[in-house]
Amino acid sequence: MEAVGERILSVKEAVLTRRSIRRFKPEPIPKEKLEEILSLALKAPSSNNLQPWRVVVVQNPELKERLREAANNQAQVSSAPAVLVVYSDMKDTLARVEETLHPGFSEEQKQTRAASLRKSWEGKSDEERENWGKAQGFILLGFLMLIARSFGYDTVPMGGFDAAKVKELLGLPSHVAITALLPIGVADESGREHHRHDLKRVVQWH
Repeated sequence: MEAVGERILSVKEAVLTRRSIRRFKPEPIPKEKLEEILSLALKAPSSNNLQPWRVVVVQNPELKERLREAANNQAQVSSAPAVLVVYSDMKDTLARVEETLHPGFSEEQKQTRAASLRKSWEGKSDEERENWGKAQGFILLGFLMLIARSFGYDTVPMGGFDAAKVKELLGLPSHVAITALLPIGVADESGREHHRHDLKRVVQWH
């Protein structure tokens, strides 16, 4: 793997060199690099452009230790210099849905579209809304992992955690749904080579 900062990897290179890393070097990630990775990842698409995802960047060592406890004591949570907590907040999304509408729309179009979007979710429970938003969050997660790798950083997507404890630790509303935890940093191990199905196993052509 190339050192951080040597060059930006292509999408193909990022895909081929990405590994799930569980041991990280202690060196911190510059805030401007995290901001750039996040800003690029936020260009990810979402259904109706609702962008229901939200991210908490956890860098405080004490908080990471408590987060580790909530994540089945998995060591990568505290060894990584940062952990990105990706979650969905559809309540906030729908309350401010006008912010997701393209500036090319007229004011009348925006009002009509906003009303239509809110109406489409009226009969849904918080759980139904957030489960949908959580699924959208996996799109962002994929972008984050590849963009991080292209900058020379590594990650590991985590689904094993106590969501209620994580929300309590981070002061998140009870209704939100957490998509994943994503430790990020400079790898301190090589990680395992890819072992994936080939096209014939999973792809059909008609």
